[in-house]
Amino acid sequence: MRENDIERLRQTINQMKITLKQLIQPTTTKAIIVTNDRIDWNRFIYVENEDNRIATLCSNSTYIHSDAEWVQNSVTVAGGDGQGSGMNQLFYSRGLYVDDEQTIYVADTSNHRIMEWKYGATNGQVVAGGNRQGNGTHQLNNSYDVIVDKKKSDSLIISDCGNKRIVRWPCRNGTSGETIISNIASIGLAIDENGSIYVIDHGKHEVRRYSIGDTEGIVVAGGRGKGNRLDQLAYPYYVFVDRDHSVYVSDHGNHRVMKWKEDAKQGIVVAGGQGSGDDLTQLSNPRGVFVDELNTLYVADGGNHRIM
Repeated sequence: MRENDIERLRQTINQMKITLKQLIQPTTTKAIIVTNDRIDWNRFIYVENEDNRIATLCSNSTYIHSDAEWVQNSVTVAGGDGQGSGMNQLFYSRGLYVDDEQTIYVADTSNHRIMEWKYGATNGQVVAGGNRQGNGTHQLNNSYDVIVDKKKSDSLIISDCGNKRIVRWPCRNGTSGETIISNIASIGLAIDENGSIYVIDHGKHEVRRYSIGDTEGIVVAGGRGKGNRLDQLAYPYYVFVDRDHSVYVSDHGNHRVMKWKEDAKQGIVVAGGQGSGDDLTQLSNPRGVFVDELNTLYVADGGNHRIM
């Protein structure tokens, strides 16, 4: 057996161990609640609360039973030692990604870095940025979101909002990143199984999809100026892509969540759209969006400080 075959077999066995461990646990998914300076585990789904982001699992395969009851208590797993730049601290963390091994990647926005917390760790480690605010290849400037592309390039894809760029950074031992998309006021990111990246352009009120090697991208949602028509968005924040390549967008300024099917010319309202408010039919400045295997939509209802 060749060395490469042995390594692939080892990786397969390790993944099987992780899967079996998850199967014997009482719940196979958890929740993350994020405040300014800490992240807490809870059950059933990964959630952020400071920038109101629901994290994307890399498999997009979270199953949440329709009768699930939400546990109110939680355990801090990242930060929680006050606002700061220590390895056990966060400072206005926003974007969040959790991989299959339950490693947490956090866009630690005001520290201009990406932090990695292994499952059960008491301290995180800097995996991108952390060299003060700046526009060098080794720096970040108000990083808003992060996703992990382990299938295609084993890299971090980072929304470097303050520098108006998307950068790729090696997952392991990276000291600098490379700009893969320029001149974009990006916030939320998503990735599909083909490695295509979906980017929220907050300033242009649109979502663009970039295939591997593409630097121009194509508009898949919005792109017709700021507005409230079904073919428009108003200051979108985050995006989720399902297995059918339908795009779900938190249409922040219109207090709604929109769904664009692949190649659609306009979207449909799937949550909110009744003006800003706290009624059960309304949203107020929604942020994060997530869709589970049962096509249930979860929305971080930012202005109302709740998850719908």
